[in-house]
Amino acid sequence: MAASRLSGTENRLVSLPLSRIRVIMKSSPEVSSINQDALFLTAKATELFVQYLATYSYKHGRGKEKNALTYTDLSHTAEECETFQFLADILPKKILASKYLKMLEKEKRDGEVREDNEEGEEEEDEDKAVDILPKKILASKYLKMLEKEKRDGEVREDNEEGEEEEDEDKAVGDSVGS
Repeated sequence: MAASRLSGTENRLVSLPLSRIRVIMKSSPEVSSINQDALFLTAKATELFVQYLATYSYKHGRGKEKNALTYTDLSHTAEECETFQFLADILPKKILASKYLKMLEKEKRDGEVREDNEEGEEEEDEDKAVDILPKKILASKYLKMLEKEKRDGEVREDNEEGEEEEDEDKAVGDSVGS
């Protein structure tokens, strides 16, 4: 397809705005210029992919509504269908914040119980806890906040240890210098 043939008809052949697709494509550092044919084909391929995802999700969905395609249908498809597994991070299953907080509390209690168990049993419990983690949730901001707090806590502990070592070095240096 020549660019001249596309210019008049391209907007009628695709539903997605080509200007937005061009902006998304240009946001990649590896892309320096975009051919008009490549832009059109990317738009058409995207439309066909979205149509396939929607059709598959509608047919195989577990949604409560039979005459509608819901987010739950899409997230179920992303999690269960191997073809769409790459979308699992983009379409996570939704859970209520209260359920998520209960899960965290349970994991915390299980962690305290694990500390009392032998080391071998602890490894088995950790494996069970890891099985829970891959399930996607919309509390990702909360998770990021917890991770940041954990990292900040580790940094503070490292800094405190470093300060203690510096104090010891100063004390040793003072006694050697006198």
